[in-house]
Order: sequence, then C-alpha cells, then structure tokens
Amino acid sequence: MELRHLGRTGLRVSRIGLGTLTWGRDTGEGDAAAQLKTFWQAGGTLVDTADVYSDGGAEYLLGRLIGDLVPRRDLVIATKAGSVPDPHRRFDGSRGHLLAALDASLERLGTDHVDLWQVHAFDSATPLDETLQALDIAVASGRARYVGVSNFCGWQLAKAATWQQAAAGRTKLASTQMEYSLLQRGIEREVLPAALDLGVGLLPSSPLGRGVLTGKYRHDELPPDSRGASEHMAPFVAPYLDEDASRIVDAVATAADGLAVSPLEVALAWIRDRPGVTAPVIGARNAEQLSAALSVEGLTLPVEICQALDDVSAPLHRYPDQDWSTL
Repeated sequence: MELRHLGRTGLRVSRIGLGTLTWGRDTGEGDAAAQLKTFWQAGGTLVDTADVYSDGGAEYLLGRLIGDLVPRRDLVIATKAGSVPDPHRRFDGSRGHLLAALDASLERLGTDHVDLWQVHAFDSATPLDETLQALDIAVASGRARYVGVSNFCGWQLAKAATWQQAAAGRTKLASTQMEYSLLQRGIEREVLPAALDLGVGLLPSSPLGRGVLTGKYRHDELPPDSRGASEHMAPFVAPYLDEDASRIVDAVATAADGLAVSPLEVALAWIRDRPGVTAPVIGARNAEQLSAALSVEGLTLPVEICQALDDVSAPLHRYPDQDWSTL
C-alpha cells in the first residue's frame, strides 16, 4: 500500500487507515485479529483507536494483538483522549485528565508510546494553551511521537496549529481527524483550507458516509447485520438516509457500474485522493469486508467521474467563503 507523509512531518502512514470504533463491543477478538492481519498483509500501517471506544475495550483488544500477531514496529498506532462519559461534561481537555488518560491508554495497549496522540475534541471549559501543553509534555516525555487534534472546527484548528508553530519549543500539530465523505463535506468550508495552509494532515473518519455510500441501504432496506439495523448504531446512520443522500448514493452506484467496481471503492477512492487528505480511516465488520475496501488501492477515478461526484454532492457554501464576491 502506498505511504503518505502525515502533514508536514516525517511520519509516513498507509493511505488507508484501520478504525477500531466497534472493537471490544460489536467486533470480538477473532474478527479483530483477522482484520488486523488482513490490513497488515496488505501493507496497511495506520491503526486508529480511542480511549473511549468500547470504554477502553478497543485499546485493550488492540494491545492483545500487537506483538504475537503483528509486529509493533510495523504499525503506526493512533489513539485519542479527551472524551469523557460524564452526563454533565462531554469533553475534558485539562492537562491532568489528558496525561492521565494517555498513561491509561499506554497500559491498555501494552506499549511505552503511541505514534500519534490526538485530542478527541475541543473543550471550551479549559484554556486551549493548557490542552496544548499536554501534547508538548507527551512528546517531550516520549509517550507520544506525534500529536494532533480531532473534531476541531476551523478557527479552533487554526488557533491551535498557529500557536504551536509560533511558540518556541512547542510541538507542531501533525494531523486533524474529521468526518468527511461525499455525504458530509462540511469541513471544506473552513477546516480543510486551514489544514492545507498550516500543513496539518487530514484523517477523514466515516469516509463511507457511515456505511451508506456502500449502497447497502438503497431502496429503503436495512440489512439485519448492518449498523443501521443495530439498536445502538441506528441513530448514527439515520441522518444519512434522507433524499439528498439517496441522490448521491445513486450517482456513486452509477459510477461504480460504469467502472465495473463496487460503490464502496468509488466512494473511498474519491475521498482518498481529495486535496489535503492523508488517509481515510475505515471501519469494517469483518476481514472480508475490509479486504473489499482495501481493493481500492488499485483504483484511481477518472477526472470526469470525480467532477460528476463533486457536482452531485457539492455543499451549499455562501458568504463569507472565498468566492462570496461572485455571488
């Protein structure tokens, strides 16, 4: 699998990442092991997790598989901290919480460092400089090699990245992880331009529109083994089962038919090759589903198809975007 630099850093990662959102809950150890081995054998290196996935179960399961199944040196392990299971506070970006969470992640993962450590979300209750200090400490102490953020809006990302670049001795942000797909192009308004300008690599999450872009939900069907039919994941999928999404999915399916590939491959190739994207992070139910996604490595979409998909999925951006003067 082709490798790409993560932002303006020396770290190279596979241009497809493996997500572990369901590991330890919907995905058991057997399926997780099969996925990790399939991913590694295909040349994949970037494995993304978080301390809150399955209440720590995803990290613990990944840690059990590292070493015996796949060499630690062959993986770029990325995890996140900052989300908290507190009904009164969704995020905690305080230095104390973040560093304690990192130590707990390292223990579950069974490693002395992570390759990429990310703040899961912006915490308005904590001064941003305090949050960023935790990233600096993590790198200085050797517990993290590179750092990034996740779910920061445009001004938040720009402020954090600029602060880190301007202050002497601070660690530059390597990445930002955001939801991005043909069904969700909102980051193109401000986040993506900021990331491109500041040299921050983009790791799209839910690049297949939470599974909707695979075409499995066409004709109002909910496959019994799909996330859309799952009691706890159905609300996650539901926002992308509307008429607008259906039109985009139909266009993806039409393109797939013309290229003799699957809708999954078309949607994934489109996002993988967008400007600023380093590696979309995909989640799979099993190794077979993952193998189907990894087959996109040999596909590059024709310019005409990319343009058609751009047009059908174009978000409505008006004032004060860069082209507002032409409206």
